[in-house]
Amino acid sequence: MNIEVARKQMGALMEVKKRFETEKPLQGMRIGMALHVTKETANLVDTLRAGGAEVAITGCNPLSTQDDVAAALAEDGVKVYAHKGESNEDYYRFLNKIIEFKPHITIDDGCDLVTEIHTKHEDLIPEIIGGCEETTTGIIRLHSMVRDNALKFPMVAVNDNKTKHLMDNYYGTGQSTLDGIIRASNILFAGKTLVVLGYGSCGKGCALRGRGMGANVIVTEVDNFCALQAQMDGFRVMKMEDAAPLGDIFITVTGNKHVIRPEHMKVMKENAIMANSGHFDNEIDMEGLEALASGKRRVRHYFDEYIVDGKVLYVAGEGRLVNLAAAEGHPSEVMSLSFCGQALACEYLVKNRDNLKPEVIQLPAEIDDFIAGLQLEAMGLEIDELTAEQLEYLKSWQEGT
Repeated sequence: MNIEVARKQMGALMEVKKRFETEKPLQGMRIGMALHVTKETANLVDTLRAGGAEVAITGCNPLSTQDDVAAALAEDGVKVYAHKGESNEDYYRFLNKIIEFKPHITIDDGCDLVTEIHTKHEDLIPEIIGGCEETTTGIIRLHSMVRDNALKFPMVAVNDNKTKHLMDNYYGTGQSTLDGIIRASNILFAGKTLVVLGYGSCGKGCALRGRGMGANVIVTEVDNFCALQAQMDGFRVMKMEDAAPLGDIFITVTGNKHVIRPEHMKVMKENAIMANSGHFDNEIDMEGLEALASGKRRVRHYFDEYIVDGKVLYVAGEGRLVNLAAAEGHPSEVMSLSFCGQALACEYLVKNRDNLKPEVIQLPAEIDDFIAGLQLEAMGLEIDELTAEQLEYLKSWQEGT
C-alpha cells in the first residue's frame, strides 16, 4: 500500500511516533486538520493518534487528495472529508465538518480552517489551545490577522522551521513541481526557457531543478534582495513583461495573486505552458485567461489547452498546485521533516498551553535541531561533536588575536 511505502521513507517521523506511543502527550486532544490528504499525511495522522489524539481531516486543496489514502484512513476509523476534484461548495462543507468536530488544536495548510473559525465560529475559540500552519501563504495570512488584532489563539509557524522551509519548500517543491509539469505535459525541459516567478525558498528550488534538467532559467521578482540572489546564483533576472515573450514554461511560486495576467498571456509563445506551485489557484489569473480565450479543451490528464489570439497556450493542473494536482506532491522523505514539525508543534502547544499568547510563534531552535538530528540518524549519518575546549571557547570573549 502507498501509505506503507511512504512510511519506510519517513524514518524521522517514525521515531517521533515511537515516543508518542509510550508517552501519549496528546491524550484527550481533538486535532482538526486541513492538509493535503496524501500518503505522507496519513503517516502524520497515524503519529498523532499514537500520541493519544482523536483526528479529523479534510483537504486544503480541491485537487490534492489521493482517494486511495482517504479511503484507507476512513477504514481505519479516522474522520475523513475529502476527495480529489471536489467542488468549491464541497470544499467549504468539508472544512465545516472539521469545525463541527470542535478541535482543541488545528493543523492548517493555507489558513482556511483558522480563517473560517475566526470569521464564523468564534464561539469555539475559548476551547482551542492553538494551531499549526504549514505554508508560507498561511503564515502571510496569519501575520495579517495579527496586524488587524484578529488572531485569537496562538499559531505555531511550522513553515518557519529550517527543517521545513529550507527542505520542504526548497528540495520538495523543486522536484515535485517539475514532476507535476512533466506528468501533465511530457515536455522536455532541456533547452527550454523556464521562467520562475518568485525567488523565495520554493522559487530557488524550482530554478535549481530546472537548471539541472537543462533549462535556461529566468527569474522575476519584486524583492530587491531575492532578485540579487537570483542574479548571483547565475540566473537571468528581468521584469515579467520582458520574460513573457521568452518563456516556454512558466512556474508561479510567489504567494501573491495574478502574477501572470492576460497582458502577459497575449505575448507568450505558441505552446507556452503555465503552472502554479503556490498554495492558491490565483497566481495565474485563470478568470482572465478564461475570458481571453476563444476556445478550451482538456488534451491530457490535468493539462488544458487554451486558444488565445489564435495561438495555443497550456495550463497544467488547472492553475492549482501542480505538484499535487498532476503528481503526488513532495517525496516522503522531505515530508517526514515537515510532519515531525507538525507533530512536535502539537506537543509544544499542549505542554505550554497556559503560557502562550494569541500570536504567531516559532518552535524553539532546539526542537528544529532535534528534527534535523532525527533525519541524519534515519539517513545513517554521523556528525562531529564539540570538544570541551571548543565549548569553552565559544562561551568566552577574552581570547582574541
